[in-house]
Amino acid sequence: MKEIILTNKKNGMKVLLGCILAELICIGALVFGAVKEIGAIAVVGVIGACIVWIPLAGLRVLKPQEALVLTLFGKYVGSIKGEGFYAVNPFCSSVNPAAETKLNQSGDITPVKKAGLNLSEDGNLSFNATDKKISLKIMTLNNARQKINDCLGNPVEIGIAVMWKVVDTAKAVFNVDNYKEYLSLQCDSALRNVVRIYPYDFAPGIDTTGDGHADDGSLRGSSDVVANRIREEIQTKVNDAGLEIVEARITHLAYAPEIAAVMLQRQQASAIIDARKMIVDGAVGMVEMALERLNQNQLVTLDEERKAAMVSNLLVVLCGNHDAQPIVNAGSLY
Repeated sequence: MKEIILTNKKNGMKVLLGCILAELICIGALVFGAVKEIGAIAVVGVIGACIVWIPLAGLRVLKPQEALVLTLFGKYVGSIKGEGFYAVNPFCSSVNPAAETKLNQSGDITPVKKAGLNLSEDGNLSFNATDKKISLKIMTLNNARQKINDCLGNPVEIGIAVMWKVVDTAKAVFNVDNYKEYLSLQCDSALRNVVRIYPYDFAPGIDTTGDGHADDGSLRGSSDVVANRIREEIQTKVNDAGLEIVEARITHLAYAPEIAAVMLQRQQASAIIDARKMIVDGAVGMVEMALERLNQNQLVTLDEERKAAMVSNLLVVLCGNHDAQPIVNAGSLY
């Protein structure tokens, strides 16, 4: 389906003024024929007054970043885009199958008024027609959080926000049944496909790029890369629907509740091990420096047994969780 843009239809004001003028002329002819008792003129005036308003049914008003898809007896005739006062074929009808679809996104906050008689807040009946306009603005879809297993099998809760817009109204209306629901479904599918490739946190030996080499990619540490892959995955799926994915961002990322406590303990244990490793490395370096300085200055001569005792005492002091309680030896060293 190829989009046809109707650019020569901004004649709404001319048609409106012309219809009003023609209606006045018909009424004048009717009055003149009745006064002069000329039946033919009166009949022409009546018929004209009845049909001259028909072009008014083809008047359309569009705001900036809005569009209408028009069909004539089931055939697609074109789309009108941009702000203006348009005059189209009065027998054309607007098509938007997603007009009444409500998603958790911007642009769907205000309820769509259904066609028919509606009771207003003041108790009066009013007639409202369903708005068939298609918004060309950038909208944000906040998809519901999903529970997905990462590449290690750990259940992860993740949510994304997708910024998108309609770029081809014909494809959006005619290529898919409902482009909003279609986009939401493709977002869910793309999110699952990408998350299954990555671990939640860094894990050795995992290939996330598909080049056959292990890398350090993860959902938590490579959020921008993951979001970009999600965007590309969605874009390939919605090209036929005339949609453009502007951006995709991860809005929520956490372990599923059933393993969150265990994974927290695991992270704490890993942090403790890393901290202990750093402390031990520093303590060993300080002991080496102390022994080297003692040997250089020849302050004291220690045999191997005394060196071992000194190293043990220093390591206990430097690696302990609490301050050491020293014992002063007032006697001989040996």
